[in-house]
Amino acid sequence: MSKDLILVESPSKAKTINKYVGRKYIVEATVGHIKNLPKSKLGIDIDDQFKTKMVTIRGKSDIIKRIKNLASKSKNIYIATDPDREGEAIAQDVLDILNEKDRAKVRRVLFNEITKNAVNKALENPLSIDDKLVSSQRARRVMDRIIGYQVSPFLWKAVIDQYGSSLSAGRVQSVALRLICEREEEIEKFIPTEYWSIVAVFKTDTGEEFSAKLFEIEGKQLKIQPKPEMTDKDWEEFLKENFAINSEEIANKILSEIKNVKEFEISEINKRQTKRNPAPPFITSTLQVEASKRLRFRPRRTMMLAQQLYEGVSIGDEGLTGLITYMRTDSTRLSEEILQDARQFIKNEYGDKYLPEVPRIYQSKKKNVQDAHEAIRPTSLKYTPEYVKPYLDSSQFKLYELIWNRFIASQMEPALLENTTVSVTGDKFVFKATGSALLFDGFLKVYDDSNGNEENADAEDLKNGKIPAGLRKNQILDLKEIKPNQHFTKPPARYTESSLIKELESKGIGRPSTYALIVGTILDRKYVESVDRKLVPTELGKKVNEILVKNFPNIFDVGFTAKMEDELDSIAEGENDYVRVLNDFYQPFSETLAKVESTLEKIKCDKCGADMELKIGRYGKFLACTNYPECKNIKSLKEISNTNNEPEYTGNKCPKCGGKTLYRESRFGRFIGCENYPECDYTEQITTGIKCPECGEGELTPKRTKRGRIFYSCSRYPDCEYATWKLPKAEEVDND
Repeated sequence: MSKDLILVESPSKAKTINKYVGRKYIVEATVGHIKNLPKSKLGIDIDDQFKTKMVTIRGKSDIIKRIKNLASKSKNIYIATDPDREGEAIAQDVLDILNEKDRAKVRRVLFNEITKNAVNKALENPLSIDDKLVSSQRARRVMDRIIGYQVSPFLWKAVIDQYGSSLSAGRVQSVALRLICEREEEIEKFIPTEYWSIVAVFKTDTGEEFSAKLFEIEGKQLKIQPKPEMTDKDWEEFLKENFAINSEEIANKILSEIKNVKEFEISEINKRQTKRNPAPPFITSTLQVEASKRLRFRPRRTMMLAQQLYEGVSIGDEGLTGLITYMRTDSTRLSEEILQDARQFIKNEYGDKYLPEVPRIYQSKKKNVQDAHEAIRPTSLKYTPEYVKPYLDSSQFKLYELIWNRFIASQMEPALLENTTVSVTGDKFVFKATGSALLFDGFLKVYDDSNGNEENADAEDLKNGKIPAGLRKNQILDLKEIKPNQHFTKPPARYTESSLIKELESKGIGRPSTYALIVGTILDRKYVESVDRKLVPTELGKKVNEILVKNFPNIFDVGFTAKMEDELDSIAEGENDYVRVLNDFYQPFSETLAKVESTLEKIKCDKCGADMELKIGRYGKFLACTNYPECKNIKSLKEISNTNNEPEYTGNKCPKCGGKTLYRESRFGRFIGCENYPECDYTEQITTGIKCPECGEGELTPKRTKRGRIFYSCSRYPDCEYATWKLPKAEEVDND
């Protein structure tokens, strides 16, 4: 008796599904994509409606042979790849490798979670492959390939990286790099503005104390001057309704006036109750952002762990069990069934007062949301964090607990807070103190979604400040203490991996399946470094961005990229078609390309004088003579880079041979070496000038891990093995 065949992407997913479907089925994994565009050529016929030439991925021949063999013996073929564009494209690739007879057996099955009920329900309700979704994926792939293939030559002709390999441009990654570089420019150009705050400590007749900040003088509010450099006209306009304390001299003058005030009284007390609603359950971007903030997981790691929880973890006697729904989603929708289960759980676990009258329904703020998906949530409320903890490793557990808590909290009552503002008046001066009291914790009992106190002047001035409960209007207060505090405005913060993902999502760049890949790619290419969890562009990254923005300003533009993302989504929605969208992209791109090519200096063959062109072979990119086969001259990109790159000298001499020293790069970071290498092998490390906290002799030296993350170690290694991720300030290091 012939069996039915189920095809999925991963072996672990295959094992979990196999547990649910029984012996009637054979479950086989494609192990990801089986076809792709060729590595050594464009693989796209631009003149013939952007038709692609897909080839079998190296190493997948045996898998394809096995799939075709199993398909020929199967009664029905169910393709159960992931419910997104990539999964649909894999399904189409599988269909394409089968013969006509076997294609007639193919059905598409979709499920948002790998549970027995979901899998069997999907098998009972098979679908056809979604051609629109496949076209959307193909168009995205073609767009990315055209940009990467045709823009990259401009990069390697201008810059060859320190490892001898050619540089690459990516449609979305290059825009992410542009955002990081533009933020760095803002930081470098930033001029800090000095400002002062004045904080008083008042005492009541019952001995209670609280802090308040100077807010107003003669009806004018204290504010920071809006620009670091102000003209007379700027000041005239600003001072109509405001005043600024921008020097110690002004601060001390106001301080002395306040000290001479004879009486302070509470002039106003305002109390206001506010509700704080829970956040929606996770989508891909918010999961990556929160896991980064709370668990310090990088986006790639978060998605890897989420994939494991989705595909199945062994839960004791129950075996492999899918614990969460599909983790690549931009929808906050929840099924009616899980909503009712959540409400029952909240009622049983926390009581009626934590349960809203009706379930919470969250609306997406974005267009083109894949609403067929659900939010990321537990597959069953049977699997509480406590229940599954013995079966998960610590990282899996932390992520699962985060997903669980966020989901449960999303269906709970809001928190109720009472915000109090107290105004204290003395002569022409008004001070204000604010405080907040929690009246009902609501969803906060499960999940506190606050980001913690930001580093700002209020946090510095009023830390640990509380407003006493018994204050009353017209109450006379004693001025116990008053002091001025100096501050400086801060430049915009560098992006972290999580805040970059948030920014990309808000601007409509990238999609759930690509966020982690975008960040990972610019780190892998050494365009960006992670320093103290902040994304800092390298000199290479800055140079790449400069070339791309100068030559392709409209292509690597946030607005254009977001528009293309919307058009790709519109193919999936059936509102647009493959050829039209690619024409919309390629017309402006090709015009820009032609302009740049006309100004580009050609590299000539040193044997016959013909032009050299970029080729991609089995071992990467190289230059080949266009006069082939008459001339078979080829050059590695490293050979070209050695003639084009100017050395960066330090200005010092080599203590070993007297030659000049210059900056060099290795896979682990920058160092100083002799210009006469390899005849002279002198090297020295570039240090930060900060003494090693452990030995007090060496200095901390920046190094790079294999994954590109910066750390600091003692220059006396291996004699001293001190290392740290975060560079301490010089004044924090005490070696006495």
